[in-house]
Amino acid sequence: MTDTQPFLHLIGDVARRTGLSVSAIRYYSDEGLVRPTGETDGGHRLYDLDAIARFEFIRTLRDLDTGLDQIRRVLTGVVSLRDLLAEHLDVVEGRAKELQARRAVLRALVRKESTSERAKLLQRLVTMSDTERQQLVDDFLASVSADLPDAAVEKMRDAHPRLPEDPSPEQLEAWIGLSELLRDEKYREETRVYLRETYATEVGRWMSTPAVQEFISSAGGDLMPKLGAARGAGLASDDPLVIRLADQFIQQSASAAGVTPDDALRKRLANVYSRVDEITSEALQHEGYRATEGRYLELVAIINGQPSPDAELVRAAGTAGDQEPGLRRFGLWLSEAILATIG
Repeated sequence: MTDTQPFLHLIGDVARRTGLSVSAIRYYSDEGLVRPTGETDGGHRLYDLDAIARFEFIRTLRDLDTGLDQIRRVLTGVVSLRDLLAEHLDVVEGRAKELQARRAVLRALVRKESTSERAKLLQRLVTMSDTERQQLVDDFLASVSADLPDAAVEKMRDAHPRLPEDPSPEQLEAWIGLSELLRDEKYREETRVYLRETYATEVGRWMSTPAVQEFISSAGGDLMPKLGAARGAGLASDDPLVIRLADQFIQQSASAAGVTPDDALRKRLANVYSRVDEITSEALQHEGYRATEGRYLELVAIINGQPSPDAELVRAAGTAGDQEPGLRRFGLWLSEAILATIG
């Protein structure tokens, strides 16, 4: 035995230090990944601390499912550890995406009794290309919006689903749900009927006219924040500034609708805003809306990682400060301001 042998370790000691099995250590040695440093007089393999460190490194890579050929490339200097880990990261991320897609499909299958054909369909839905997804949505919107004014489906067109490159399981599940809805002729027909019933009425046709839509997106969109800021600043409904803003709102509303801003109109608008929370709640809870347009917008929001499209209205209708619904307080305040414009 040489003078250096006391600093060498038998294979059993190496196994205890590295957590590898004795057979694994022999295998890696036989494969030439870590050569024995020496042998005992009886022919038993001996390893120094550098060899033990290499075994520990191999175990770390193996725990990451790295293949022997890749490990050999690193140990022989053919490829750097950083490049190897980058390659492995790509593989792991690819598997993660595949597993997320499978998870979404399995959850969708578990929710209902499913045939093998539906399982194939769901798998295809989560792996659709961007072009295929775009075509599916475009076909749906074209189907439900035929013969309707553009404004009737503008909100739905603006809310276009865009599945991210690395979607969460929830986003994948939402995409599956939306895809099934868009392919379902019964859902298409129900949405068609709801939109027609909503926009074929006198009020619906008026709301979809270019003048009203322009007012909503420009003048109305500019005045409402100012009124909200005035309310937030604590100005009373009969404050001169508030009355001027309310009068401007009435004037522009009347102009967009093509009617006279007389006292009768002011009283009607005051009545509407005094019940704005009730009207909003009824609209959001309407069975037809929730089953058609609302369902579409809700799923698209999840896919796009955005708040619910009705979240702001729900938040506004929530309690604040004095425990009275915020939307109701604003509506009553604006109603009083509108009545104050009557001379």
